[in-house]
Amino acid sequence: MDLSSNANIIHMVLNAGAMVQFVLFLLLLFSVISWTIIFSKYTYLRKAQKESIDFVNTFWKSRDLLHVLKKAKNMKFCPVARVFRIGYREWERLYKLQSQKSSKDTSRQETLEKQENIIDNVHRTLKRAVNTELTRLNRMLTFLATTGNTAPFVGLFGTVWGIMNAFHGIGLSGSANLATVAPGISEALIATAAGLAAAIPAVVAFNYFTNRIRIIDAEMHNFTADFLNMIERNMAQAQKSYGRTEQ
Repeated sequence: MDLSSNANIIHMVLNAGAMVQFVLFLLLLFSVISWTIIFSKYTYLRKAQKESIDFVNTFWKSRDLLHVLKKAKNMKFCPVARVFRIGYREWERLYKLQSQKSSKDTSRQETLEKQENIIDNVHRTLKRAVNTELTRLNRMLTFLATTGNTAPFVGLFGTVWGIMNAFHGIGLSGSANLATVAPGISEALIATAAGLAAAIPAVVAFNYFTNRIRIIDAEMHNFTADFLNMIERNMAQAQKSYGRTEQ
């Protein structure tokens, strides 16, 4: 598009009716907010994905959960690391509480029941943490969906309004030749083009981010299951060690 075409578009926008100009301003606002969300969300998800991979690798390579916890505290964008921190703190709190209440008279069945309660409480805590992270990840995506769904209709409203005014002007002037009709119609169609220009990037970005978040969601659920299995193994080993000590 050359400079003359740009000048013609600007000229049509400036000479459009008040309602069409309002529609164009509204679509411009939608577009600016959408692109701001797109850039910020893309940056956040890219960092979150990178840190999630690093954290999961650290989790499986390290046998010391305290080292993993220290590593997780430095990962500000990683949802998996935040889920781990919350789950680990809950497990540590409940395990210490059980250890303080346990006595030599506690039977093996009672100990197993307490351990099952700990696992259930940690599982609920991890589930709440995952839901919290999903809410955080999906934040502002609703605006992209709303823009993608409504922007074409807002632009179409501006077009219909502009065409109505154009034909009204034609009726008043009594002239219906192409030179009279074309300028008003072209000014009105700008609103439809603006609506599509705002909607298409929003829809593409929404679908892309939804897919990325779905992947992170699967990673969090897989990690939750692995973390619970690790806790169960650690508690079972601790129980066996305790049993050998009693003997």
